Amino acid sequence: MSNFVNNYPKRPAFRRIGLMGRAGKSSVVETLNELILLLQNRNLSIVIDTETAAIEGLNVDFGQMDSQRLQIVPRQKIGEYCDLAIVVGGDGSMLQAASVLAGTDVPVLGINRGRLGFLADVNPDELTEKVSQVLDGKYWLVERFLLQFQIVQNDLQGQPTDAVIHEDVALNDIVLHAGKSVHTIDFKLKINNSDVYRQHADGLIVATPTGSTAYALSAGGPIIHPTIDAICLVPMHPHTLTSRPLVVAGSSQIAINIHKDNRTQPMVGADGKASAPLDNDQTLLIAKHHKTLLLLHPSGYSFYEACRTKLNWNLYSEEFAFDKY
Repeated sequence: MSNFVNNYPKRPAFRRIGLMGRAGKSSVVETLNELILLLQNRNLSIVIDTETAAIEGLNVDFGQMDSQRLQIVPRQKIGEYCDLAIVVGGDGSMLQAASVLAGTDVPVLGINRGRLGFLADVNPDELTEKVSQVLDGKYWLVERFLLQFQIVQNDLQGQPTDAVIHEDVALNDIVLHAGKSVHTIDFKLKINNSDVYRQHADGLIVATPTGSTAYALSAGGPIIHPTIDAICLVPMHPHTLTSRPLVVAGSSQIAINIHKDNRTQPMVGADGKASAPLDNDQTLLIAKHHKTLLLLHPSGYSFYEACRTKLNWNLYSEEFAFDKY
C-alpha cells in the first residue's frame, strides 16, 4: 500500500501521452520504443518533443503517422499538447522535465534508465505492467513544490532592492558554492529577516523534500518525506563542528549575504544548471515558488520501499527480512 495520501480526484482517462527521453544511451531508445508500441496498441495519441524525436533509433515513421496520432512539438511547449508526460532517463532527465512541466497541471511519470531513480521510479522490466496500470487509472498523484532563487542588488545601506540580477527555479536544490576556488565562503544567513548565523563553509545546499535524497543527502542532510512542507539547509564542509543541517518551514523566506571579507567568487546554481556569481553587494533570496509539479506514481508505490532498495537499507536482506519477526 502507498504511504501517500492521494488528495487528487481521478482524472479522465489519459489520451495524449507525451514522451521525453535523453539522447546518448541505447537503453533509453529501447524503452522509448517499448513505450511507443504499448501506446500504439492502445490507440493513444503520442506527443514527442523535438529533442527526443531527434534521437537515433526510434521505431516510428514520422512521415507516415497520422498527425492526430503523432505530434512533434518543441520541448518547452509539450505540456500544452499532452495530458500525461512519461520521461525516460534518470533523475536528471526528470529535473529537466520539471523545468518544462511545472505549473502545467500535467502529471509526470518517470521510467528509470539512470542510477538511483528517486524521481524516475518505474523499473524498465516493469514498464508494461506499471504503465498499463497508470493508463487504466490505477495511480497516485503527488504535488511537489519548487524553490525559486533571486540574486538582487543591494542599496547603499546593504538592503536588498527590487533589482533582480538573476533568477532560476529548482525541484531538488539551490546550491551556493565556491566554483573553482579551494577557499571556503564567508556568508551570513537570515530566515524570515532573523539572523541565523555567519558561516565559513564550502557552500550551502538549500533543498526541498524532493531534493533531500539528492545532493543534500550526500552532504549529510536528513531524508525528508516528500509530503512534508519543509526546506532543508545543509552546510557543505563547514569550518566548525557545531554546524548542523537545519530544517525550516516551507513558507520560510531565506536571505544570504556574502561577507565583505570573503576571498573568493561564490556561485549559485539550481538543480545542477549553469551557476551565476553572487557578489558581496548583492543578496541571494530563496523561497517557495508559486508553481508546483505533479508526480505520478503507479499504485502500490512506497517512499520507504524506495529508500530501502535505492539506499541499500536492507543490505543484509535475508538476515534482517521483515517476515522474520
